[in-house]
Amino acid sequence: MLTLRYWVVLLLGAALSAVPPQGMPSRVVSQTVGTDELLLALADPSQIAALSHLAKDPAFSPVAKAAEGYSCLRTSDAESILKFHPDLVLIASYTRAETKALLLRTGVKLLVLEKFENLEDLYANARLIGRALGHPDRAETAILKWQQRVSALQSKLKGVRPVRVLPASTFPFTAGADTTFQDVCEHSGALNVAAEAGLKGHQPTPTEKLLTWKIEVLVASGEEGTRVIERLRELPSYTFLPAMRAGRVVLVSGPCMASTAQARLDAYEELARALHPERFR
Repeated sequence: MLTLRYWVVLLLGAALSAVPPQGMPSRVVSQTVGTDELLLALADPSQIAALSHLAKDPAFSPVAKAAEGYSCLRTSDAESILKFHPDLVLIASYTRAETKALLLRTGVKLLVLEKFENLEDLYANARLIGRALGHPDRAETAILKWQQRVSALQSKLKGVRPVRVLPASTFPFTAGADTTFQDVCEHSGALNVAAEAGLKGHQPTPTEKLLTWKIEVLVASGEEGTRVIERLRELPSYTFLPAMRAGRVVLVSGPCMASTAQARLDAYEELARALHPERFR
């Protein structure tokens, strides 16, 4: 049986598709924090109809301050999105399949970002959104600035010995290859021991193997609070690690470390300064 919510979404979409948009989009809705970042960087303020429901939450959003003054979705579902009468919706490959399917049924124009693992993905996503907004030149300008920041950081880190690090969390997962954390490591003078051990994506923390990984520094999210180190020390995964016993734990901004867009550059710089302070004096 079709739900009332389903029909509400379809009716809202039908009303929107009855008058096709002309020229540049003027009512853009971003459904994810990553698309919030890029939309705020590339759009005219007047083009932004709404940001994601997490856009103003500093625990999740690296652009919480920049999001002030903009409307936000109540939730991330299709009904909440369509209430803003968008002529373009930015979603991601990890958007719920149900939400994507409902939006497609309404005929609203969707731009789906598919990949986020590295800088090339960031540049490609910026170009996609820049073209969709009618600002391809703005995207190229932003990309050039990001490339200059990355180049300047790599110059500072030239010749450093990569520090062996492990992403540590009170959640029982770690991050291996093909993750945003791996990308951060590759640009901050760090070696992700989970990736070195063959883990891909986010995997359960292999407690029994950690002592064999020769971990020099644990990297945790600063958004878990200053007590996160005490909480990690109590977990069997980390209790006996020499890095934990020696207090070698670095806290990095969680929203930046998990960023699928340009805030990852802040994480590069933050972790690099913590691991290689001599290069920043």
